[in-house]
Formats: sequence, structure tokens, C-alpha cells
Amino acid sequence: MGVLYDYFRAADDAAAVRLMAEIAGGPVALAGGRPGVDAIDCKGIDPSVTLGELVALVRNEADVDDPVKDRLVWSGAEDGPWLTALDDATRDTLASITADQTPELSARWGRSEELAWDGPLPDDQMQPVIEEVSALARRARDADEHLYCWSCL
Repeated sequence: MGVLYDYFRAADDAAAVRLMAEIAGGPVALAGGRPGVDAIDCKGIDPSVTLGELVALVRNEADVDDPVKDRLVWSGAEDGPWLTALDDATRDTLASITADQTPELSARWGRSEELAWDGPLPDDQMQPVIEEVSALARRARDADEHLYCWSCL
């Protein structure tokens, strides 16, 4: 069984937690039926490790432990779902990704241990994910909002 990860933006922790009271299937499920919810589905891309690898690549900090500073802000139950807040430095790093950087980042990220379980991914496979995450981060930064990750088993 995999873990689901939805990333979304909100004004603050209180707004993000209020959203948790309104959803059952995650922010992406809600976004289709509710204006004002800006969310993306990132399937098995957790914020600490897998997204952290992308953040480290963008920052050219391959040897840095925990490049994403995230913190638990809400838990539905012991077995989830959970809501974590990502630090604004992560948001800004992701927002800084340019279209020119995306192909190389996709190739490098697709060779990371977290994604290449059965061997390296095709060089362009992670490009759509990088574009979505980066665009969400830019929208959050431009609106002076923060990034959050909803996860569930």
C-alpha cells in the first residue's frame, strides 16, 4: 500500500487546518469541486526525502541532510491523514526553478535512489512533476502563502 501526497497552498496553518475539516479525500479531491483550493497530486513524493532530493539538486547541496524543513501541524488519527507545513525556504527554492533547468533536474532526480527503484527513469519522466510543483510554489510565493502536504495511507 502506498502513501498519497497532495501539496497545496494556504495563507497560514490555521487556514490549512480548517481545510482538513472540510475534506475526506485530500485537497486534490476537494479542489475539483471547490474554488480557491490550489492543490496538486504528487502520488508517492513525500516532502522530507523525495521532494527533499529535488530541493537539494536545485540548491546544489547534495550532501545536506534534511533540505526540507517540514513540521506536523495536524493529524486526523494515529494512522492519518496528516498535514505538514513546508518551510518558506523550500517554497522559494521550488519557485525558483526555471524552464531551462527542468530537463536537467528531471534527468538527475530520476536517477535518485528514491525514484529509480528499478533503474534510472527516462530523463524527461519527472519533468511534469517538477513543472507542477514549481508552479504551485510560485503561486504560493506570489500570494504570500505557504506550502502544505496532506498525506494518507
